[in-house]
Amino acid sequence: MSFNLRLGIIIVSIVLFLIIFVILKKEKIPVKYSLVWFFSSLLILLVGLIPNLLSSFSKMLGFITMSNMVIGIFIFILLLITVSLTVIVSSQKKKITLLIQEISLLKEKVNKNDK
Repeated sequence: MSFNLRLGIIIVSIVLFLIIFVILKKEKIPVKYSLVWFFSSLLILLVGLIPNLLSSFSKMLGFITMSNMVIGIFIFILLLITVSLTVIVSSQKKKITLLIQEISLLKEKVNKNDK
């Protein structure tokens, strides 16, 4: 892996970590949702800091160039984040549906008491 690629990967991971930290500090995202992003930035940092491990792993998987392996890792991380966000949205949808049902029942009770 070339020095420029390693340096770029390390910078991307540090910037991602700092962005998530600032967003977390401003309380725009809960801690439990930021863990996926912190894990992703840590994985990206490890790729930049330990290229020999990545090199042997890429040969084992059959990648010809290291940059293809790095792109593959980025795509994998994006897939993990997408699945994580899908789970979060699904959970929120269930909670919203339950909340709407509870509000409807309360409105019905209030309307009965008014009459």
